[in-house]
Amino acid sequence: MSSSTTASPSNTNTNTASGSSSTAATSSVSIPQTAANGGVTVTQPPSSASASYYKIAEDSWVTFGWNLTSLYVQPTSLTVIASCSANGYTYSVGPTTSPYNVFPGNTTQIEWNPWQWEQNPTQVAFAEATYVLKIWDERGEGAAATAGYMSPYSGTNFMMYRPAGYTSIADGWQYSNAFHTLTQPAHLMMLCTLLITLLSAWGILRR
Repeated sequence: MSSSTTASPSNTNTNTASGSSSTAATSSVSIPQTAANGGVTVTQPPSSASASYYKIAEDSWVTFGWNLTSLYVQPTSLTVIASCSANGYTYSVGPTTSPYNVFPGNTTQIEWNPWQWEQNPTQVAFAEATYVLKIWDERGEGAAATAGYMSPYSGTNFMMYRPAGYTSIADGWQYSNAFHTLTQPAHLMMLCTLLITLLSAWGILRR
């Protein structure tokens, strides 16, 4: 797909597949017997990049982008989730202006702010762990791979973390007494003298 389409969630519940649209599309499109199964190629984050780490913070947005390949039948809707095996939960991925994470079938990019999702009292807190991005069309996550149709996608591992809070000296932060001792000039001089003495003795013993 040559252009990027960013869309808001459609007013379609995750479990309501558009069966009539899918049937109509099948009857009007001729799919060659040699056609490959349709698929999803994720472009953001790039597959060539190292592991992606995303911060759970108010001002941190995550962008996912993809292209749909080898399609003869255009999806009517796309569902996007992030699955976390660490806590066994799946999370809706998309804007927080709507409770839905179902998008028009031509969508190729979405933005997500996990922190904003957490402000919903019913939202399970995000774990600091690895997640898997999953995308499927109106036929559901378990749809069989079919020539010309988009196959359910499961891939693109990424990690999420929470920034460490700052602790001021007034709140109890202090550096090590040992480090403080070693940074004093007199103690540094004594340490250097001891090292020189030891090295000199070692050199004499080796003769």
